[in-house]
Amino acid sequence: MTGLQQASSTDLAGGPMSHSRNRYADLLRVVAIFAVVYGHWVLTDITYSRGRLSGLDALEYVSWGRWLTLPLQVMPVFFLVGGYVNAVSWTAHHARGESWTSWVRGRAMGLLWPTSVYVAAATVAAGVAMADGVPSGELAQAGWLIALHLWFLPVYLVLIAVTPVMLAAQRRWGLIVPVVMAVAAAGVDAAVLGPHLPVIGYANYFLVWGSAHQWGFAWHDGSLTRTRWRPWLLAGAGLALLAGLLAWSPFPVDMIGAGERVTNTGPPSVALLALAATQAGLLLAAEPAVNRLLARERWWRLVSWLNPKVMTIYLWHMAPVAIVAVSLYPTGLMPQAPVGSAHWWLLRLAWFAVLTVLLVPLVAAVTWAERPLRLLPAGLGRPGPWSPALLGLGLAAVVTALTRLAISGFAPGGSLPWPVLAALAGGMLVALASGHPARAGPAVAASSG
Repeated sequence: MTGLQQASSTDLAGGPMSHSRNRYADLLRVVAIFAVVYGHWVLTDITYSRGRLSGLDALEYVSWGRWLTLPLQVMPVFFLVGGYVNAVSWTAHHARGESWTSWVRGRAMGLLWPTSVYVAAATVAAGVAMADGVPSGELAQAGWLIALHLWFLPVYLVLIAVTPVMLAAQRRWGLIVPVVMAVAAAGVDAAVLGPHLPVIGYANYFLVWGSAHQWGFAWHDGSLTRTRWRPWLLAGAGLALLAGLLAWSPFPVDMIGAGERVTNTGPPSVALLALAATQAGLLLAAEPAVNRLLARERWWRLVSWLNPKVMTIYLWHMAPVAIVAVSLYPTGLMPQAPVGSAHWWLLRLAWFAVLTVLLVPLVAAVTWAERPLRLLPAGLGRPGPWSPALLGLGLAAVVTALTRLAISGFAPGGSLPWPVLAALAGGMLVALASGHPARAGPAVAASSG
């Protein structure tokens, strides 16, 4: 593998370990993925009645459950760590003369190869279910459930593409950049809630998640951690803003659900940004103490073993839910208790155990199956002046297709979304055709991480 390909895997997918890695960043990524997995599992309740499978959102039935979303909403952690890792990678590659096209393509393909495996498997599963005569309503709901978490990828791909520009802005203006972005996010929310301009709200996918990504840049250059009080100031400001917004604004306490009239997630709100600031500040303040634990090789070996599997776990963690839903509920092997009851909470332990038992070998099998993808090139063809435009066109198609999948699922209306799938495949091919990466010597490959 080239140095570029190695560096491209040091994202959600983890990557080659080296002494220069930030162990704390890897730990945050591992802890966050397990919070995502078990958070999604606890909030998903499957029901089977009169020959029909359906799913319920447990938050609708547990009155105090919405407060649990404050610690369970950990996506800001992925963007914080992503900003840090992207800053490390772009800085190293740019210093060696790598172009924007080569770097962005390598980072993007490091995520899109495993994603393509998941999309192909989900498409085949939806097609088999359709051929077996599964009712279109149930198929559409199941297809939506296993595609919903793909929303992360188009947002993150956009942030990868603008990393060189945003990192340059960070170096010139420092923490003023995320402050301006936060103010702009508040302005977007005001326009949505006041003049009722809902389309404008989608800008907050960039402004809110981009702010967390920008804090990762500030973590990397030390401007956010140079003095011990700065992380605490970020956490304190975020907590004060969050408390004020929850007390005196229409934003709900629910930081995960998207079904309310005013939502914090679709698109993300300034209240979610306040929660992200609180989390980022507290986590960065804890870094020195936790690093002392990670200095012990036993703990670090566990983190380094789990870290390369994070992307695979994220993509596939809802697959066991679908397996259990179609195999155990119709047969009556999985009891159904009223959501929120004491019996239901006890059954959650069995639910976790069954899903974990299924997820572990599934991730192992997918990890093994994905190994050949590590040998695939990060680009094809001879680079030229058209390469940036070609890459931009390919990524635009990919981002659009993944967004449509996240919104509509793999079986909208009970049928496969062939135009969306074709756009995704075509976008990947166009991105690949934008040129091949420069060759890296042994010194370059050794320094990647």
